[in-house]
Parts: sequence; structure tokens; C-alpha cells
Amino acid sequence: MSDSITNVKLSHVVLPLKHEISDAKVFTGRQKPMTEVHFLFCEIETADGFSGVGFGYSKRAGGPAQFAHAKEIADNLIGEDPNDIDRLRIKLLWAGASVGRSGVAVQAIAAIDVALWDLKSKRADLPLSKLIGAHRDSVRCYNTSGGFLNAPLPQILENATASVEAGIGGIKIKVGHPDRNVDFTRLTAMREHLGDDFPLMVDANQQWDRPTAMRMCKAMEEFNLVWIEEPLDAYDYEGHAELTREIATPIATGEMLTSVAEHRKLIERHSCDFIQPDAPRIGGITEFRKLLTLAEDAGLQLAPHFSMEIHSHLAATYSLEPWVEHFDWLDPLFNEHMEIANGRMLVSERPGLGITLSDQMRAWTIDTFSVHA
Repeated sequence: MSDSITNVKLSHVVLPLKHEISDAKVFTGRQKPMTEVHFLFCEIETADGFSGVGFGYSKRAGGPAQFAHAKEIADNLIGEDPNDIDRLRIKLLWAGASVGRSGVAVQAIAAIDVALWDLKSKRADLPLSKLIGAHRDSVRCYNTSGGFLNAPLPQILENATASVEAGIGGIKIKVGHPDRNVDFTRLTAMREHLGDDFPLMVDANQQWDRPTAMRMCKAMEEFNLVWIEEPLDAYDYEGHAELTREIATPIATGEMLTSVAEHRKLIERHSCDFIQPDAPRIGGITEFRKLLTLAEDAGLQLAPHFSMEIHSHLAATYSLEPWVEHFDWLDPLFNEHMEIANGRMLVSERPGLGITLSDQMRAWTIDTFSVHA
């Protein structure tokens, strides 16, 4: 006899950042500095006593909208078999069909989808990576959170040293400052600080036009970068494709796309060397796995964006050696933390995602909603 979902709890959580951060979008006047991150958490319980937890997020506007949409569709889960994850995903999509199949609509569903996969893995008493089928038990990891543009140069060098000493295997810094001399001063200093061969990446956060991107990417070739990230607008598939053809340094993009269909355009037009999907942004683990199949067929490198608690498992299932982004911002939300050693992030061996929600997560919760059988 199949199990059934008896309870769904949604939580809107606001995590305050220790320090205000700014990337190129702030310096070009398109966004304000970021001071907090909004999360949508989903907790699911079943008649057989199993439970799962999932989450999605918004770094600026959108958190309340994700929570509101999830509230409207959550009752469609009650009484359903939690094992039928893709069928439930489609049911939830149709429940909110008028708002489409990307953006906020799928980001609300993502938290539910992740919770269902966490539950399914726990039922099998396996880590998520092992339930899917892993190629490795650890993944290369790089740090981004220490390299924001508003941090003074001495600070980002100090942050890089701390990351390396903590066992992190790569460093990414932000570029895209309106004054290109600022970018090259910081990049030169960081390359000298880390040495010629230490993995170093840069991220322009979509702030260059095509001519500027071509000039900047060519000028950065001497720095032996692992990749140049988001040199152009996220939806400029043709521009990214031209850079991928013309620039020796690999081009990375994809984090801002909010569906598999949008990522398919990147792949079909050969618009990147590294694809950077974000499971909470494209609808969850179910959709992420579909995208991995397309990316693997195309021979693309993988470097998922943010949410390392989810992406460490998914990256471990990719046949080509991936990179996973290390952000410690989420640490207070969970009782367990990711382990780092020798440049790699260890994939949790605990069942499911391997996380439980902390008292601090509960304290930062500003609203909840529950539906019951």
C-alpha cells in the first residue's frame, strides 16, 4: 500500500547578512546593496512517518511572492503519494498554470520538489547523491562570498587566505566595475596573492555590453582564469556564444535562468563552456536532473549556483568533474554544516540532503502556513 502526504508546512524566513554586499549591478546603479536573503522552506510529513525538508530563496525582491504562491498550491499535495515526484510537480504547475512555467511559479514549486526528494532519500536510507547514483563522494569547491566589489582590496585578499586555509579549492572575485582599472587592479593583486596556478574565477554579473565584454575577456586571458562568469546579460545567448567561440578562457553563465527551457537555448546555441544552473531557480531537483542530461550530452562543464547543501549532491551525480560554489551564509539555518578538505566539499553521507532545521531558522521565520489531511 502506498504512503500518502498528511501535512505540508511552509515557512518564510529572512536571513540577515553579517555585512552588506555589492556586486557590479550595484555599482552600475541597477540594484541596491544586499542586506538579507529570503527563504521559502517546505516540510512534508507522510502517513508512514517519513518527512522531508526543502528550500528555495530570493536574494532581493520575490521572497514574499514565492511564499504566497506556495500557499495557494500546497493543498494539492494532501493525500498524494510522495514517491510520485514528477507527477506532483506537474500537478502543481497546472494548479498555477496562469502564471506560467518559469520564475516565481517554479521557484515556489522548487522548495516542495526538494522536500519530496529529501523524503524519498530518507525512505531509502540513502544520501540524495546515492539515491540518484553518484560518480564521486566529494566535489571541487570555490568561494565567492569573500570577493564582492564593495570589499576593499586588502579585505578580499585576507578573505582569500582564510578560504584557502579552510581547505577551499578555488576563489572567485567580482568584476564589472564601471572603472575597468578597478577590476584589473584587484584581479592582478589576487592572482599575485594566490600564485599562478591556483584556481581563480571572475564574475561580471551581466554588466558588460558586447564590445566591452569582448575587450575585457581578451584582456583577462593572461590571468589563467578557470572561467569568466556572466560577461553579458543572462538572456543574450548569441553574445555569449560569440565569446565562447572567440575567447580562450572558458565562459560560464546560467544562474539567472529560471527554467530548463531557457537553459536549453544556452546549450543549443553553444553559449557557454560552464553551465551554472540553480535548482531552486529552475523548479527543483526534478528539473535540474533533466538539465544535467542535456548538459552532459553537450559535453559541458558544470558549476551550480549557490545552495551548496543541495548542489553538492547533484554535482556528485554528474559524470564530468564539477565545481560547487561555497557560501557559508546559510550555515545558521541548519544544524549540520558542509565539510571541506583539500580543496573539495565532502558530500553528506546522512540520508536525504543531510540537513535539519536549526532553532535560528525558526527564530528568523516571519510567517508560516500549514495544510493537513
